[in-house]
Amino acid sequence: MRLTPCQAVLSAAIGLNLLFLLLYWQWAPAPPAPPRRGVPGITVLLREFEPWDNDVPGTARAFSPPAPVAVVTETVLYPPLPLPPGVTVLPVRPVPERPPPLAHPERHVRTRHVALVPDGTRALPGLLERMRDALEDGGGGRDARLAAAPVGTEPLRCLELSLEARGWTVRCGTGMLPPGCPGLCQAVEGSAVLLLHRDLFALPFPLARPVATALFIQAAFRGWKVRVVPGGVPGIPPPSLVPHQQWKAGSGLESRRRRLMRELGIKREVLPDGRERWYGCGKDTARCFGTIHAGTPQYLLSGRWTPPCCLRALRETTRHVVSVLEAAGIRYWLEGGSLLGAVRLRDIIPWDYDVDLGIYKEDVGKCRWLAAAAAGEAVEDAEGFLWEKASEGEFYRVHYSRSNRLHVDLWPFYSRGGVMTKETWLGHRQDVEFPERFLQPRVPLEFAGLTAMAPNSARESELKFGAGAIEKPEYPNPSVKRMGGGMRGGGGESWDTKGWDGESQDTKGLG
Repeated sequence: MRLTPCQAVLSAAIGLNLLFLLLYWQWAPAPPAPPRRGVPGITVLLREFEPWDNDVPGTARAFSPPAPVAVVTETVLYPPLPLPPGVTVLPVRPVPERPPPLAHPERHVRTRHVALVPDGTRALPGLLERMRDALEDGGGGRDARLAAAPVGTEPLRCLELSLEARGWTVRCGTGMLPPGCPGLCQAVEGSAVLLLHRDLFALPFPLARPVATALFIQAAFRGWKVRVVPGGVPGIPPPSLVPHQQWKAGSGLESRRRRLMRELGIKREVLPDGRERWYGCGKDTARCFGTIHAGTPQYLLSGRWTPPCCLRALRETTRHVVSVLEAAGIRYWLEGGSLLGAVRLRDIIPWDYDVDLGIYKEDVGKCRWLAAAAAGEAVEDAEGFLWEKASEGEFYRVHYSRSNRLHVDLWPFYSRGGVMTKETWLGHRQDVEFPERFLQPRVPLEFAGLTAMAPNSARESELKFGAGAIEKPEYPNPSVKRMGGGMRGGGGESWDTKGWDGESQDTKGLG
């Protein structure tokens, strides 16, 4: 069989292609693929320092060599620093012209262990290896995932961290070393070198600042413990700062802490001495959540309850409104879900987003702020609370402030044939008429840190929400988000609110 010229050319082309592919497979370099588990060794990361006043060059020289050292910074180092040869700079903030350097941190940190070293620390021969061995010896079980060694002469203090993710809260207290696990803590207080496996980079915010706070909170979410290694690491004393530098350092720390807590979903931090730090909304900010749809706040769909800062603002608004109504002689009472919360908890229901009070319609004119709102004027009182007529119908709202629209709703009722009714019905399941005898007389009831007036029978709650509503809590719209039956919600949700947001709560009913 003879080959035509066309067939011969085609055969030659196929042969050449096969030859080129064979040569490429044999000689082309394989793409770099860092080992998943890392190579033996410890990489030192310098993260906690001020760009305008630091000892980063001295700290880097103290550890490099033999340990690989990387300086982690938000952007390029400025002012420029005279870093020793071989020290890597890792800017973590992404820029448009290139991908984030730490999108794949394993490409930059190849060792099995990582040590986060504070600025000004000096190396102690064999310390990092001793910390690694203490972490890997199995003492404390699989929960010991970090090792800590103090910097300087002050010993570290063991702390307990209690995380209430549903309550947006972290509590910190002085801890005790668990029996049988000497040196094992949930967190530590004091300047420390922190060493952990490269699973650092599996955390959502591996190099967030403040470094120790970020690591301990994320570790607590996962049940990780800290092994405290005895002995101290040398460190140089921090430089003396002029007042402007002190202000700059303090404001920078506060800004970083607030950003970290926002990323971690923390609105309230309780310190070991009982003081509190708040990171949520306030009088001059918007509230923490947006418009409510289908009676279900967005935070409920995220598995959380009302942020504690919002509950605090609602309590403050309620106290103010009640004092104004009582001073004006307006007959009011706890209404709707607020009455249910008072009977059940003596407080706001922990997933509620407003407070409801009923008032007698004929009393509206007794209060100057309500009278102005009834005339269509939104007025701000001397305490900064905003009174206005609601756009949805014939009722009134008192907002925490012009900026923060957490509010108390005031519902004007009037008696018609011995039955309390009103002009506006919004279709809520608690929107029902009720006998006026429930208000004759009204009775005092503890609610949200004050004594408010309430109907004389808990039956009104069952009339509005159904039989068993007090003992069987449920979310506002079960068709969107359901808690489950009984005092323990289905789907793993617990309804227990003890210590929910720092307010004392009594779960007894009216009795």
